[in-house]
Amino acid sequence: MGGAVSAGEDNDELIDNLKEAQYIRTELVEQAFRAIDRADYYLEEFKDNAYKDLAWKHGNIHLSAPCIYSEVMEALDLQPGLSFLNLGSGTGYLSSMVGLILGPFGVNHGVELHSDVIEYAKQKLDFFIKTSDSFDKFEFCEPSFVIGNCLEISPDCTQYDRVYCGAGVQKEHEDYMKNLLKVGGILVMPLEEKLTKITRTGPSAWETKKILAVSFAPLIQPNHADSGKSRLVHLPPVAVRSLQDLARIAIRGTIKKIIHQEALSKAGNGLKSPPRFKRRRVRRRRMETIVFLDKEVFASRISSPSDDNNNSEDMEDDRPEEEDTKPSELKPDPPVNFLREKVLSLPLPDPLKYYLLYYREK
Repeated sequence: MGGAVSAGEDNDELIDNLKEAQYIRTELVEQAFRAIDRADYYLEEFKDNAYKDLAWKHGNIHLSAPCIYSEVMEALDLQPGLSFLNLGSGTGYLSSMVGLILGPFGVNHGVELHSDVIEYAKQKLDFFIKTSDSFDKFEFCEPSFVIGNCLEISPDCTQYDRVYCGAGVQKEHEDYMKNLLKVGGILVMPLEEKLTKITRTGPSAWETKKILAVSFAPLIQPNHADSGKSRLVHLPPVAVRSLQDLARIAIRGTIKKIIHQEALSKAGNGLKSPPRFKRRRVRRRRMETIVFLDKEVFASRISSPSDDNNNSEDMEDDRPEEEDTKPSELKPDPPVNFLREKVLSLPLPDPLKYYLLYYREK
Protein backbone atom coordinates (compact mmCIF):
# COMPACT_ATOMS: atom_id res chain seq x y z
CA MET A 1 0.00 0.00 0.00
CA GLY A 2 1.16 3.52 -0.67
CA GLY A 3 -0.09 7.07 -0.27
CA ALA A 4 -0.26 10.24 -2.28
CA VAL A 5 1.79 12.09 0.34
CA SER A 6 4.27 11.15 3.04
CA ALA A 7 3.06 10.28 6.51
CA GLY A 8 3.02 13.05 9.08
CA GLU A 9 3.99 12.95 12.72
CA ASP A 10 0.86 14.86 13.71
CA ASN A 11 -2.20 16.44 12.11
CA ASP A 12 -0.45 19.69 11.17
CA GLU A 13 2.36 17.83 9.47
CA LEU A 14 -0.14 15.76 7.49
CA ILE A 15 -1.80 19.00 6.33
CA ASP A 16 1.60 20.47 5.42
CA ASN A 17 2.21 17.46 3.19
CA LEU A 18 -1.21 17.71 1.56
CA LYS A 19 -0.54 21.39 0.79
CA GLU A 20 2.90 20.59 -0.59
CA ALA A 21 1.35 18.02 -2.94
CA GLN A 22 -1.36 20.54 -3.97
CA TYR A 23 -4.26 18.49 -2.62
CA ILE A 24 -5.16 21.35 -0.30
CA ARG A 25 -5.16 24.59 -2.28
CA THR A 26 -7.39 27.12 -0.48
CA GLU A 27 -7.20 28.76 2.93
CA LEU A 28 -10.73 27.79 4.00
CA VAL A 29 -10.07 24.11 3.38
CA GLU A 30 -6.71 24.28 5.14
CA GLN A 31 -8.27 25.90 8.21
CA ALA A 32 -10.95 23.21 8.42
CA PHE A 33 -8.41 20.38 8.12
CA ARG A 34 -6.16 21.88 10.80
CA ALA A 35 -9.07 22.46 13.18
CA ILE A 36 -10.09 18.80 13.43
CA ASP A 37 -7.49 16.21 14.37
CA ARG A 38 -7.94 13.16 12.14
CA ALA A 39 -6.71 10.88 14.95
CA ASP A 40 -9.75 11.80 17.05
CA TYR A 41 -11.90 9.80 14.61
CA TYR A 42 -9.85 6.61 14.99
CA LEU A 43 -10.33 3.94 17.61
CA GLU A 44 -7.60 4.24 20.22
CA GLU A 45 -5.73 1.11 19.18
CA PHE A 46 -5.41 2.31 15.56
CA LYS A 47 -4.36 5.94 16.12
CA ASP A 48 -0.76 5.27 15.10
CA ASN A 49 -1.99 5.16 11.48
CA ALA A 50 -4.07 8.34 11.64
CA TYR A 51 -1.55 10.60 9.88
CA LYS A 52 -0.78 8.26 7.01
CA ASP A 53 -2.42 9.07 3.70
CA LEU A 54 -4.42 5.85 3.75
CA ALA A 55 -8.01 4.81 4.14
CA TRP A 56 -9.00 3.03 7.35
CA LYS A 57 -11.81 0.57 8.00
CA HIS A 58 -12.84 -1.33 11.10
CA GLY A 59 -16.19 -3.10 10.97
CA ASN A 60 -18.66 -0.55 9.62
CA ILE A 61 -16.46 2.40 10.58
CA HIS A 62 -14.60 3.85 7.62
CA LEU A 63 -12.43 6.85 6.76
CA SER A 64 -11.21 7.65 3.27
CA ALA A 65 -7.60 8.69 2.68
CA PRO A 66 -6.78 12.34 3.51
CA CYS A 67 -5.91 13.08 -0.14
CA ILE A 68 -9.42 12.00 -1.14
CA TYR A 69 -11.11 14.16 1.49
CA SER A 70 -9.01 17.17 0.53
CA GLU A 71 -9.92 16.80 -3.16
CA VAL A 72 -13.59 16.49 -2.16
CA MET A 73 -13.46 19.60 0.04
CA GLU A 74 -11.78 21.63 -2.68
CA ALA A 75 -14.20 20.44 -5.37
CA LEU A 76 -17.28 21.30 -3.27
CA ASP A 77 -16.29 25.00 -3.30
CA LEU A 78 -17.88 25.54 0.12
CA GLN A 79 -19.07 28.93 1.30
CA PRO A 80 -20.78 30.14 4.49
CA GLY A 81 -24.54 29.72 4.57
CA LEU A 82 -24.83 26.89 2.02
CA SER A 83 -26.73 23.64 2.51
CA PHE A 84 -24.80 20.34 2.41
CA LEU A 85 -25.89 16.71 2.17
CA ASN A 86 -23.40 13.92 2.91
CA LEU A 87 -24.53 10.54 1.56
CA GLY A 88 -22.77 7.87 3.57
CA SER A 89 -21.77 10.30 6.31
CA GLY A 90 -19.83 7.67 8.28
CA THR A 91 -17.79 8.95 11.24
CA GLY A 92 -18.84 12.56 10.62
CA TYR A 93 -15.23 13.66 10.04
CA LEU A 94 -15.99 15.22 6.66
CA SER A 95 -19.34 16.65 7.80
CA SER A 96 -17.67 18.37 10.75
CA MET A 97 -14.99 19.95 8.56
CA VAL A 98 -17.70 21.15 6.18
CA GLY A 99 -19.64 22.58 9.15
CA LEU A 100 -16.71 24.79 10.08
CA ILE A 101 -16.95 26.50 6.70
CA LEU A 102 -20.75 26.64 6.39
CA GLY A 103 -21.05 28.63 9.61
CA PRO A 104 -24.09 29.07 11.86
CA PHE A 105 -26.57 29.76 9.07
CA GLY A 106 -25.77 26.78 6.88
CA VAL A 107 -27.48 23.39 6.68
CA ASN A 108 -25.47 20.22 7.34
CA HIS A 109 -27.23 16.85 6.91
CA GLY A 110 -25.89 13.32 6.65
CA VAL A 111 -27.43 9.95 5.75
CA GLU A 112 -25.78 6.78 7.04
CA LEU A 113 -26.83 3.16 6.56
CA HIS A 114 -25.48 1.74 9.84
CA SER A 115 -26.92 2.72 13.23
CA ASP A 116 -23.68 1.88 15.08
CA VAL A 117 -21.76 4.28 12.82
CA ILE A 118 -24.27 7.06 13.50
CA GLU A 119 -23.78 6.54 17.22
CA TYR A 120 -20.01 6.66 16.72
CA ALA A 121 -20.32 9.88 14.69
CA LYS A 122 -22.44 11.53 17.38
CA GLN A 123 -19.87 10.64 20.04
CA LYS A 124 -17.05 12.12 17.96
CA LEU A 125 -19.05 15.27 17.25
CA ASP A 126 -19.79 15.73 20.95
CA PHE A 127 -16.11 15.22 21.77
CA PHE A 128 -15.05 17.88 19.25
CA ILE A 129 -17.56 20.46 20.51
CA LYS A 130 -16.75 19.90 24.18
CA THR A 131 -12.98 19.53 24.12
CA SER A 132 -11.35 21.08 21.04
CA ASP A 133 -9.85 24.56 21.35
CA SER A 134 -10.23 24.86 17.58
CA PHE A 135 -14.01 24.96 18.01
CA ASP A 136 -13.88 28.51 19.35
CA LYS A 137 -12.15 29.78 16.21
CA PHE A 138 -15.33 29.15 14.19
CA GLU A 139 -19.08 29.46 14.33
CA PHE A 140 -20.13 25.90 13.62
CA CYS A 141 -22.89 24.39 11.50
CA GLU A 142 -23.50 21.24 13.54
CA PRO A 143 -24.21 18.14 11.43
CA SER A 144 -27.45 16.19 11.80
CA PHE A 145 -27.33 12.49 10.95
CA VAL A 146 -30.23 10.21 9.99
CA ILE A 147 -30.21 6.47 9.44
CA GLY A 148 -31.24 4.94 6.12
CA ASN A 149 -30.19 4.01 2.62
CA CYS A 150 -29.26 7.12 0.64
CA LEU A 151 -30.93 5.64 -2.44
CA GLU A 152 -34.29 5.85 -0.64
CA ILE A 153 -34.46 9.55 0.18
CA SER A 154 -38.03 10.82 0.17
CA PRO A 155 -38.87 12.47 -3.19
CA ASP A 156 -40.33 15.50 -1.40
CA CYS A 157 -37.04 16.36 0.31
CA THR A 158 -35.47 19.76 -0.14
CA GLN A 159 -32.65 20.18 -2.65
CA TYR A 160 -29.14 21.13 -1.54
CA ASP A 161 -26.38 23.50 -2.61
CA ARG A 162 -23.69 20.84 -2.14
CA VAL A 163 -23.91 17.04 -2.15
CA TYR A 164 -21.21 14.41 -1.62
CA CYS A 165 -21.56 10.65 -1.93
CA GLY A 166 -18.87 8.54 -0.29
CA ALA A 167 -19.52 5.30 -2.18
CA GLY A 168 -19.29 4.27 -5.81
CA VAL A 169 -22.37 5.40 -7.73
CA GLN A 170 -23.66 3.14 -10.48
CA LYS A 171 -24.50 4.83 -13.78
CA GLU A 172 -28.22 4.10 -13.35
CA HIS A 173 -28.26 6.23 -10.17
CA GLU A 174 -26.56 9.28 -11.69
CA ASP A 175 -29.81 11.17 -12.39
CA TYR A 176 -31.11 10.34 -8.92
CA MET A 177 -28.05 12.03 -7.42
CA LYS A 178 -28.29 15.02 -9.73
CA ASN A 179 -31.88 15.67 -8.70
CA LEU A 180 -30.76 16.27 -5.11
CA LEU A 181 -29.07 19.48 -6.27
CA LYS A 182 -30.36 23.01 -6.51
CA VAL A 183 -29.62 24.95 -9.69
CA GLY A 184 -26.10 26.27 -9.21
CA GLY A 185 -25.29 23.42 -6.85
CA ILE A 186 -22.30 21.05 -6.91
CA LEU A 187 -22.33 17.26 -6.60
CA VAL A 188 -19.13 15.30 -5.95
CA MET A 189 -19.22 11.49 -6.19
CA PRO A 190 -17.25 8.47 -7.45
CA LEU A 191 -18.73 7.65 -10.86
CA GLU A 192 -17.29 5.17 -13.37
CA GLU A 193 -13.93 4.88 -11.56
CA LYS A 194 -13.48 8.67 -11.36
CA LEU A 195 -14.13 11.13 -8.56
CA THR A 196 -16.49 13.40 -10.48
CA LYS A 197 -17.67 16.98 -9.96
CA ILE A 198 -21.08 17.83 -11.47
CA THR A 199 -22.40 21.39 -11.43
CA ARG A 200 -26.08 22.03 -12.09
CA THR A 201 -26.08 25.07 -14.36
CA GLY A 202 -29.82 25.02 -15.14
CA PRO A 203 -33.00 22.97 -14.56
CA SER A 204 -31.76 20.41 -17.11
CA ALA A 205 -28.18 21.55 -17.72
CA TRP A 206 -25.02 20.13 -16.18
CA GLU A 207 -21.26 20.54 -16.32
CA THR A 208 -19.12 17.51 -15.53
CA LYS A 209 -15.45 17.37 -14.54
CA LYS A 210 -13.39 14.28 -13.75
CA ILE A 211 -11.08 15.00 -10.81
CA LEU A 212 -9.32 11.87 -9.63
CA ALA A 213 -9.02 8.25 -10.66
CA VAL A 214 -10.53 6.15 -7.86
CA SER A 215 -12.40 2.95 -7.18
CA PHE A 216 -14.82 2.92 -4.25
CA ALA A 217 -16.94 0.08 -2.93
CA PRO A 218 -20.35 0.54 -4.61
CA LEU A 219 -23.47 1.86 -2.98
CA ILE A 220 -25.48 -0.81 -1.22
CA GLN A 221 -28.75 -1.38 -3.02
CA PRO A 222 -32.01 -1.17 -1.01
CA ASN A 223 -33.27 -4.52 0.27
CA HIS A 224 -37.04 -4.85 0.27
CA ALA A 225 -37.12 -8.58 0.86
CA ASP A 226 -38.72 -8.28 4.30
CA SER A 227 -41.70 -6.07 3.57
CA GLY A 228 -41.53 -5.50 -0.16
CA LYS A 229 -41.84 -1.78 0.53
CA SER A 230 -39.31 1.02 0.34
CA ARG A 231 -38.23 2.55 3.65
CA LEU A 232 -38.17 6.23 2.73
CA VAL A 233 -35.49 8.36 4.37
CA HIS A 234 -36.84 11.65 5.67
CA LEU A 235 -34.14 14.28 6.05
CA PRO A 236 -34.20 16.73 8.98
CA PRO A 237 -36.30 19.85 8.49
CA VAL A 238 -34.46 23.12 7.95
CA ALA A 239 -34.98 24.66 11.39
CA VAL A 240 -34.94 28.36 12.22
CA ARG A 241 -32.51 29.22 15.00
CA SER A 242 -33.93 30.41 18.30
CA LEU A 243 -33.50 34.02 19.44
CA GLN A 244 -31.33 32.75 22.30
CA ASP A 245 -29.03 30.93 19.90
CA LEU A 246 -28.82 33.95 17.58
CA ALA A 247 -27.84 36.08 20.58
CA ARG A 248 -25.03 33.65 21.45
CA ILE A 249 -23.71 33.79 17.88
CA ALA A 250 -23.81 37.60 17.89
CA ILE A 251 -22.11 37.93 21.29
CA ARG A 252 -19.33 35.48 20.38
CA GLY A 253 -18.81 37.32 17.09
CA THR A 254 -18.52 40.67 18.88
CA ILE A 255 -16.00 39.27 21.38
CA LYS A 256 -13.90 37.84 18.55
CA LYS A 257 -13.82 41.26 16.87
CA ILE A 258 -12.66 42.86 20.13
CA ILE A 259 -9.90 40.26 20.48
CA HIS A 260 -8.82 40.89 16.89
CA GLN A 261 -8.73 44.65 17.43
CA GLU A 262 -6.69 44.21 20.61
CA ALA A 263 -4.21 42.00 18.73
CA LEU A 264 -3.85 44.60 15.98
CA SER A 265 -3.32 47.30 18.59
CA LYS A 266 -0.56 45.31 20.28
CA ALA A 267 1.09 44.66 16.92
CA GLY A 268 0.97 48.38 16.20
CA ASN A 269 2.78 49.10 19.45
CA GLY A 270 5.87 47.38 18.16
CA LEU A 271 5.44 44.02 19.83
CA LYS A 272 7.38 41.30 18.08
CA SER A 273 5.58 38.61 16.13
CA PRO A 274 5.89 35.03 17.40
CA PRO A 275 9.15 33.28 16.45
CA ARG A 276 9.15 31.08 13.43
CA PHE A 277 9.75 27.40 13.93
CA LYS A 278 11.64 25.07 11.70
CA ARG A 279 9.47 22.89 9.52
CA ARG A 280 10.32 19.32 8.71
CA ARG A 281 12.02 18.45 5.43
CA VAL A 282 9.35 17.67 2.83
CA ARG A 283 9.95 15.61 -0.27
CA ARG A 284 7.96 16.85 -3.23
CA ARG A 285 7.02 14.14 -5.69
CA ARG A 286 4.44 13.25 -8.25
CA MET A 287 1.85 10.76 -7.12
CA GLU A 288 2.23 7.53 -9.06
CA THR A 289 1.19 5.15 -6.28
CA ILE A 290 -1.90 3.01 -5.91
CA VAL A 291 -3.62 2.61 -2.55
CA PHE A 292 -5.68 -0.52 -1.92
CA LEU A 293 -7.69 -1.13 1.23
CA ASP A 294 -10.83 -3.21 1.58
CA LYS A 295 -12.17 -2.85 -1.95
CA GLU A 296 -11.17 0.83 -2.09
CA VAL A 297 -8.43 1.79 -4.51
CA PHE A 298 -6.92 5.24 -4.90
CA ALA A 299 -4.77 6.11 -7.89
CA SER A 300 -2.96 9.19 -9.12
CA ARG A 301 -4.56 12.54 -9.71
CA ILE A 302 -5.68 12.92 -13.33
CA SER A 303 -2.74 14.51 -15.07
CA SER A 304 -2.56 18.21 -15.81
CA PRO A 305 0.17 20.24 -17.51
CA SER A 306 1.22 21.79 -14.20
CA ASP A 307 2.16 18.37 -12.81
CA ASP A 308 5.20 18.23 -15.07
CA ASN A 309 6.65 21.27 -13.34
CA ASN A 310 6.79 19.56 -9.95
CA ASN A 311 9.34 16.76 -9.98
CA SER A 312 10.94 14.92 -7.09
CA GLU A 313 13.22 17.54 -5.63
CA ASP A 314 13.80 17.96 -1.92
CA MET A 315 12.34 21.21 -0.65
CA GLU A 316 12.98 23.06 2.59
CA ASP A 317 9.94 24.92 3.96
CA ASP A 318 10.06 27.88 6.32
CA ARG A 319 13.72 28.09 7.23
CA PRO A 320 14.12 29.24 10.82
CA GLU A 321 15.29 32.77 11.42
CA GLU A 322 17.88 31.40 13.84
CA GLU A 323 19.53 28.15 12.76
CA ASP A 324 21.13 27.61 16.19
CA THR A 325 17.84 27.02 17.99
CA LYS A 326 18.02 23.95 20.20
CA PRO A 327 15.65 21.06 19.43
CA SER A 328 14.00 21.40 22.83
CA GLU A 329 13.07 24.98 21.93
CA LEU A 330 11.48 24.22 18.57
CA LYS A 331 8.07 23.21 19.88
CA PRO A 332 5.80 26.22 20.47
CA ASP A 333 3.65 26.64 23.55
CA PRO A 334 0.05 25.46 23.26
CA PRO A 335 -2.15 28.16 21.69
CA VAL A 336 -4.13 30.36 24.04
CA ASN A 337 -7.92 30.24 23.71
CA PHE A 338 -8.47 34.00 23.85
CA LEU A 339 -12.23 33.74 23.33
CA ARG A 340 -12.61 31.46 26.34
CA GLU A 341 -10.41 33.70 28.50
CA LYS A 342 -12.39 36.79 27.50
CA VAL A 343 -15.78 35.15 28.16
CA LEU A 344 -14.68 33.88 31.58
CA SER A 345 -13.47 37.38 32.52
CA LEU A 346 -16.82 39.02 31.76
CA PRO A 347 -19.00 40.19 34.70
CA LEU A 348 -21.74 37.68 33.88
CA PRO A 349 -23.45 34.87 35.80
CA ASP A 350 -21.61 31.58 35.42
CA PRO A 351 -24.52 29.80 33.65
CA LEU A 352 -24.45 32.48 30.94
CA LYS A 353 -20.68 32.16 30.55
CA TYR A 354 -21.01 28.40 30.16
CA TYR A 355 -23.78 28.87 27.61
CA LEU A 356 -21.59 31.21 25.56
CA LEU A 357 -18.88 28.51 25.64
CA TYR A 358 -21.27 25.71 24.63
CA TYR A 359 -20.67 24.09 28.06
CA ARG A 360 -17.26 23.02 26.86
CA GLU A 361 -14.88 21.17 29.16
CA LYS A 362 -11.66 22.98 28.25
